[in-house]
Amino acid sequence: MSETSADLVILGGGSGGYACAFRAAELGMSVVLVEQDKVGGTCLHRGCIPTKALLHAAEVADNAREGDQFGVKSSLEGIDMAGVNSYKDGVVGQLHKGLQGLFKHHKVTVVQGAGRFVGPNAIEVDGTRYTGTNVVLATGSFARSLPGLEIGGRIITSDQALNLDYVPEKVVVLGGGVIGVEFASVWRSFGAEVTVVEALSRLVPLEDEWASKQLERAFRKRGIAFKTGVRFTGATQTDDAVAVSLESGEDIQADLLLVAVGRGPNSAGHGYEEAGVAAERGFVTTDERLRTNLPNVYAIGDIVAGLQLAHRGFQQGIFVAEEIAGLNPRVIDEAGIPRVTYCRPEVASVGLTEAAARERYGEVQTVVYDLAGNGKSKILKTAGGIKVVRTPDGPVVGVTMVGERVGELVAEAQLIYNWEAHAEDVAPLIHAHPTQTEAMGEAMLALAGKPLHVHG
Repeated sequence: MSETSADLVILGGGSGGYACAFRAAELGMSVVLVEQDKVGGTCLHRGCIPTKALLHAAEVADNAREGDQFGVKSSLEGIDMAGVNSYKDGVVGQLHKGLQGLFKHHKVTVVQGAGRFVGPNAIEVDGTRYTGTNVVLATGSFARSLPGLEIGGRIITSDQALNLDYVPEKVVVLGGGVIGVEFASVWRSFGAEVTVVEALSRLVPLEDEWASKQLERAFRKRGIAFKTGVRFTGATQTDDAVAVSLESGEDIQADLLLVAVGRGPNSAGHGYEEAGVAAERGFVTTDERLRTNLPNVYAIGDIVAGLQLAHRGFQQGIFVAEEIAGLNPRVIDEAGIPRVTYCRPEVASVGLTEAAARERYGEVQTVVYDLAGNGKSKILKTAGGIKVVRTPDGPVVGVTMVGERVGELVAEAQLIYNWEAHAEDVAPLIHAHPTQTEAMGEAMLALAGKPLHVHG
């Protein structure tokens, strides 16, 4: 068996893996990255980017349909899925090409093939061993299903949903989390009849309960049906349809069943267990500095328990590269990672929900600023609001937003939370008019005790 040595060997070329590779190369390390598919991983090819391209196409469809509201004579003639997919794939292709160029720019060696971790510090690929002074495991995640629910035919996950060449007439979405409500939003905009089934008591159950109520109200107005607090019991399919059975005794007939019950860690089959890497429920166990139980072996991204977000993995990759280089980077605060659900309307948040803040701090102060008072939101004809949570006379510990384009506001919310700002610190800052960012300023004014555009 031939052997190649490097300062750093990375298994997995998704957001976490490539960020780690690039930062390590900047810091003077020789880097080998092993990827069995395309660099960019799930986010670029089967997740963040293609789903958001679909969501933008859905927004365009809604704009065409709703033109009369703005005095624009427009109508929606139909959805050309071949054209939608061509647009989506074009975006992915351009970004992938750019990413490949960055690998060359950073002089990172990319090894194409299925890698296997071989303790204590090597990855084997097709008869070649790549030994690293340090090793990073970054093999990502996969679309989960439920026990006994086989994926195939009319029962699909997000992987298959991204490549549909038609718009289904009726869809059942199993799971009311991020992936479920995003696809429900896309298909409804494309004209499908959609029903979301969520076992927990509300949609987007990890968000603040206020946000769930806001989203549910918006989904009702859009004609998206949802059933919360009810469990799925089974599905049977024929050549023409799929029947979804619920614990309540109800059966729902549809063209497709989208299984959107979350993503599992892609930790099996890579030699981790055999090499003695500690894991729990399939997630690789790390300390706060992302070190595994094996010396000089780190794990990042979706195989580490926590938020399964591309930007989390990206930052963890940078963190580990700097940790290896001895720069002693600041430990990542999971609560400080911004979260955005890109359905219509969007849900964006950072920090703690009100319930989590009360559990941690006891008494808290909250304020909700309704987007009805924001000029730009009125122009966009969006409803929603911004909810801010603070400790009594202390810093802001959570921000949750619902409304069109509020994902673009989460950057300021992230700074407020991560810099432990007080409402009194933010209230004097000038927000351009008319923008939706003014809504953040108004929320801070209200929380600081000097509300202006707030009733009652």
